[in-house]
Amino acid sequence: MKCIGEKSEDKIKEAARRVFLKKGFDGTTSRDIAREADMNIALTNYYFRSKEKLFLEIFSEVLDMYFNSTLEILNKKIDIKSKISEMIENDFNMMKNEPDLVIFIMNEIHKEPDRLFSGMSVFKKLQESYFTTQLEEGIANGTIRELRLENLLPLIKCSVEFIFLGKPIHKKLYNMTDEDFEKFAETQKNHIKEMICNYLVIS
Repeated sequence: MKCIGEKSEDKIKEAARRVFLKKGFDGTTSRDIAREADMNIALTNYYFRSKEKLFLEIFSEVLDMYFNSTLEILNKKIDIKSKISEMIENDFNMMKNEPDLVIFIMNEIHKEPDRLFSGMSVFKKLQESYFTTQLEEGIANGTIRELRLENLLPLIKCSVEFIFLGKPIHKKLYNMTDEDFEKFAETQKNHIKEMICNYLVIS
């Protein structure tokens, strides 16, 4: 019985995640989630009590996924250029596979920042990463320009994420097919790597 219960709970969570990413918290109803999960609405409410409880659980998991992979790369014992390249590849693949993710996170935090992003634990982990030490050492010895983590991360994330957030604009403006866009995205990714690394690291 426990195994069946866990499967049902996982099925509801996965369905809720898909619906929340498309419609956001305000646009989603418990009935939407039950329909997506192909389950009875009473069963959905039995496992999660309320739409808000389910949303908060999923939002926390999505936020962790968004930042944790970046944190893992920041703490690797590799050089700064390799690290930036990995971060860009990581963001690129995340956006390619799930472009709604960033829109969902930004929209929900914009509406209720105090409720959804009140803790500073993520920022603290980023600031305490090995990458921050590398930057500080590089700035001190003159091999890195004076860019802090809070300057660098937005440069990377915004540059990569707009490739996919702006996909309809790119395709319309430059008359691209889906295949053209794929090639454009790969080329743009490489430009981002070169521009950030070449600017950051002083020859």
